[in-house]
Amino acid sequence: MKRSFHTKQLVYIAMFAALMTIGANLTSFLVIGSVPITLQPFFAMLAGALLGKRLGSISMLVYILIGLVGFPVFAQFRGGLSTFVSPTFGFLLSFIILAFVAGWIIEKSKEKKLSTFFIACFTGLFINYLIGTNYMYANLNLIADGEAVNYQTVWAWMAAPFIKDFIFTCFAAILAKRIYKIVDLPKAEQKNKVA
Repeated sequence: MKRSFHTKQLVYIAMFAALMTIGANLTSFLVIGSVPITLQPFFAMLAGALLGKRLGSISMLVYILIGLVGFPVFAQFRGGLSTFVSPTFGFLLSFIILAFVAGWIIEKSKEKKLSTFFIACFTGLFINYLIGTNYMYANLNLIADGEAVNYQTVWAWMAAPFIKDFIFTCFAAILAKRIYKIVDLPKAEQKNKVA
């Protein structure tokens, strides 16, 4: 079955890729350990919650591909293939899965209650931390030059970002619930979201 994109879907994909760029660099001058403090998880959650698993994950994939091509869209205005060996590349990869899972949870729910949006967004945050932090640990100990970092230290670096992410995850769930019906996707996509 051939799937094509409607104009509105392409606009939403581009919009969330752009929002990820803004979220990456709005506060990324703050760095704890090797972790820039960004608003990317917030926008990735919104992409999944509002656009659904397919469009949400595609918008995150587009964002990452734009950065890998060389445009400075990642945190601290970085971009290019060298990002592959960055300690925080796992967080970027996790945004695709985060958006997919958050969108899937909301699509599968018959009633779009606030609790559904909270479950979807916090599941996404868990995925973001699980993939991103473990990738960072592996990178710092296997790829990066310098002294090895223990597992507890890497997770300790995530304590400060977690406070910000916890607050913004709550905000993302509430905001997504309030504007979910406003996101008027074409009928073909709406059938996908219900199915």
